[in-house]
Amino acid sequence: MSLLQSEHISVQLDKKLVVDDVSIALEAGEMIGLIGPNGAGKTTLLRTFAGLQNLTSGKMRLDENLEKQGHDRVLAYLAQSPEVHWPLTVERVVALGRIPHLSPWSRGREEDKLAVREALQKTDMTAFANRAITTLSGGERVRALIARALAVEPTIILADEPVAALDPLHRLQVMELLQDHCQDGGSVVVVMHDLTLAARYCSRLVLMDRGRIVHDDTPANVIAGERLEQVYGVQTKVIKDGDDLIVVPWTELKGVR
Repeated sequence: MSLLQSEHISVQLDKKLVVDDVSIALEAGEMIGLIGPNGAGKTTLLRTFAGLQNLTSGKMRLDENLEKQGHDRVLAYLAQSPEVHWPLTVERVVALGRIPHLSPWSRGREEDKLAVREALQKTDMTAFANRAITTLSGGERVRALIARALAVEPTIILADEPVAALDPLHRLQVMELLQDHCQDGGSVVVVMHDLTLAARYCSRLVLMDRGRIVHDDTPANVIAGERLEQVYGVQTKVIKDGDDLIVVPWTELKGVR
């Protein structure tokens, strides 16, 4: 069985169908990139995978062994532009990722402290450990919250535009972290607007439009397909560099959207 699977799921919000008959199976070691224009239903679908959004119809299934461990231990969700209101230190925020592993009233064990240190190191946030998270820039705050997700030590990471606020170096670092997670046997579903990074790091792309999946295939096949330009309403230029694809939005396609 797949680690996570949706079967003909639909989600209606305010009487509008925003996810429409979507079936996806996430396999171990796989990074799925959800792509598509604004309003395509990507964030709602990701929230549904995380168990944060009720279904209107269809079924969500989690691998039986993962189900036994508990959702909070095997799934980590990183929201788009997450709000942080309390002036906790970065280290304390990252330590919140260990809560699913703790018994009531317990103080952190050595293994929990190690998981926090490793998450801070992986996200290049060790130097910020004692800073209040409310004093950080937007990009630094995102990296701290990615560290919190890593501290969970989840099997599945669900990330909504995790690199949107980051500079080029940290964009690459975060995508490599997600890729490493998959190579270690975990899986990732990530919402992305940067098509070049999506094509480079994802093993599979799911192109969405108006709540439906219009193309689900390898990055090369999705990027080269005519449906990509039709869905986005732009003509693209695709530059091949070995196995890598560089995708440049070029001109608007009149009358498409």
